[in-house]
Amino acid sequence: MTPAIDAAKSAGIDFQIREYQHSPNAESFGLEAVQKLGLHPEQVFKTLVVTDDKSLFVGIIPVSSQLNLKLMAQALGVKKVRMAEKRKVETVTGYLVGGVSPIGQKKRLRTMIDASAEGFKTMHVSAGKRGLEMELSASSLQRLTDAKFAIITT
Repeated sequence: MTPAIDAAKSAGIDFQIREYQHSPNAESFGLEAVQKLGLHPEQVFKTLVVTDDKSLFVGIIPVSSQLNLKLMAQALGVKKVRMAEKRKVETVTGYLVGGVSPIGQKKRLRTMIDASAEGFKTMHVSAGKRGLEMELSASSLQRLTDAKFAIITT
């Protein structure tokens, strides 16, 4: 059980857990999930944490895309963002990089979900550890994280 799974259960969200054997040699955690679970890369989303040097923010984007830092900053209404340091991400979220879930973080961060998620019946995000994915609707994820949808990828 992870904080993400606990949070989804407590909220009464409909979700499924998919597990696979994580390889420590995997170059991309998200693409590893796609390959090992036979999923579409557009429906598997990675959780990225950015900073404007004052606050941390979460961007949830398809593993097949790149986060556009300018679009992310615009969506957040801040001047500029950059990727947050790994150690800070792990401390604030309570998850190890590669298994950061947008759900059940130690500190709730302002969150943006790439608008492409709205086009799918369900999407996959990390369930809180490497090798564990959660399938749920984009609206459920939005509700669990108080996120907003925005175009944040290129």
